[in-house]
Amino acid sequence: MSMKIKKVIHVVSISGGKDSTVTMSIAINRVGKENCRFIYCDTGNEHPLVYLYIDYLEIRFGVKIDRLKNDFTARINAKRLFVSKDQRRGRDKKGRKMRWSNKHKRAAIVALKPTGIPFLDLCLWKGRFPSRKAQFCTEQLKTILAVAYQSALIDQGYNVISWQGVRRDESDNRKNAKKAERISLNLFAFRPLVSWSAADVFEYHATNGIEPNPLYKLGMSRVGCMPCINVNKQELREISSRFPEVIDRIAEWELLVGQASKRGYSTFKADKSDLQNRKEIFEKLCIRERVRWSKTSHGGRRYTLLSAMPSPECSSSYGLCE
Repeated sequence: MSMKIKKVIHVVSISGGKDSTVTMSIAINRVGKENCRFIYCDTGNEHPLVYLYIDYLEIRFGVKIDRLKNDFTARINAKRLFVSKDQRRGRDKKGRKMRWSNKHKRAAIVALKPTGIPFLDLCLWKGRFPSRKAQFCTEQLKTILAVAYQSALIDQGYNVISWQGVRRDESDNRKNAKKAERISLNLFAFRPLVSWSAADVFEYHATNGIEPNPLYKLGMSRVGCMPCINVNKQELREISSRFPEVIDRIAEWELLVGQASKRGYSTFKADKSDLQNRKEIFEKLCIRERVRWSKTSHGGRRYTLLSAMPSPECSSSYGLCE
């Protein structure tokens, strides 16, 4: 009696960034595009150039990239119903009032309507933006979708190899990343770039005639959400200078998510504050105040001369302008 060997399918996660692009190219060269599936998880908080770059990758490699978006409609509708009926009394274990005030309840019922923008709908459902210590955006907007996609293939009888553009020098969280490992019975992870540097990645682009995402030449150190909740000071300054419409969008989202929050406010760069007044907290921590801070030096006390100058046409932090 012979054992039936399951067919292997290779799933490559695409972000529009440098690492996933090279991972995509390596996968195609090694196993053939006919044995691959390509997925892009759309957060809805992306710059339009990212979507154009995904289109470019499809044409450049002659493949189809499946675009995935999480839907929070049911969860937002359930929260609106809960808020409208909330009659709880007392305080929770941390001493916070459990019941929604009538004022915040009315505001939330108006705000809690699905927009079709995954990142914004996630924040409406949560009543807050993600933060460094509560980075639920990656799981809800990317990981869950990728796992569901791969699980569906496993249910169809495939062994799945998940190709991931991860490098060990990206962060402390990834410094021990393995090049290959078994995740479950029928799911494996393969990370061909774990020992590469950013310079190695861009050299691969140049050697193989692959255009990098144009955002890298516009001062962006990473490609994904714009802005990411982990955006650094320099990059936030570049975004506000080159793409002021992005800051306007986030400012609108802050007001909307604040309406859906039990606290009555929410800021994109969510930090703890010793302040008690909601209005004062919002004024000091909102995205427009963060942009002002990004143009300063010396702990936010002085404006830099560079902040008053227009950004150069190309300002790559990876030396791509040379």
